[in-house]
Amino acid sequence: MTQTERLLFLIKYLMDEDDRLKSVDIPEDYAERKRLLRSLMNIRPPKPISKDFLEVQDAYLRNECAKKGIVALSDIPMIQSGIYLWQGDITRLAADAIVNAANSALLGCFVPCHGCIDNAIHSAAGVELRLECFDIMEKNRSAEEPTGGAKITKAYNLPCRYVIHTVGPIIYGEVTQEDCDLLASCYRSCLELAAANNLKSIAFCCISTGEFHFPNDKAADIAVRTIQEYQEKNKNGLEVVFNVFKDKDYQIYMQLLG
Repeated sequence: MTQTERLLFLIKYLMDEDDRLKSVDIPEDYAERKRLLRSLMNIRPPKPISKDFLEVQDAYLRNECAKKGIVALSDIPMIQSGIYLWQGDITRLAADAIVNAANSALLGCFVPCHGCIDNAIHSAAGVELRLECFDIMEKNRSAEEPTGGAKITKAYNLPCRYVIHTVGPIIYGEVTQEDCDLLASCYRSCLELAAANNLKSIAFCCISTGEFHFPNDKAADIAVRTIQEYQEKNKNGLEVVFNVFKDKDYQIYMQLLG
């Protein structure tokens, strides 16, 4: 099956699952078809799916991953001992774990093709990620994941081994000390969970910035200080990648890290 055939198969499968989608026209343009597939994956609830779908989906997503290019830790210059800075798409990183800035439902973003990192990670990983997150929430008998904690899942079709999900504080007005403490807790919880699972590298996104409105410079300062303190106290060799997407964040981290 070619990549074009896989794409069409996946779109038709997801549309056939829901009667409300059967009237949707499948575009002829390949890029628009890719966008439609991502949208269908984004809105799909966490429910069982066939082995046939998963086999085709996994082949499709791994092919897409290879096209984007996989970035290993050895491809990134170390900026401080045990600390790296890399600007780009976090779904390309082959670290032991990447960190997802999740929402409190922990099920990924349901907004079609939304620009948040939660959407990007779930879209690149595949529908299995939402299913595992759903199982975690069901086992914990919780409707919401607490702010400042962390949960670990498989990475499925991402080049990393695991995804660590954390919910950062949402800023509605002035940043409070509690907000700062909760953000620091996000970083510590992820580091502790990575160490508990014997991981050797973890890539952090800019938790709570963007959609959650934590000021970028203040968030970066908390991130750097928290990780430096952790590495000083815990000589376990856990290496950290600060992953940024925007030029503004790259400049902030470059200034903080020297």
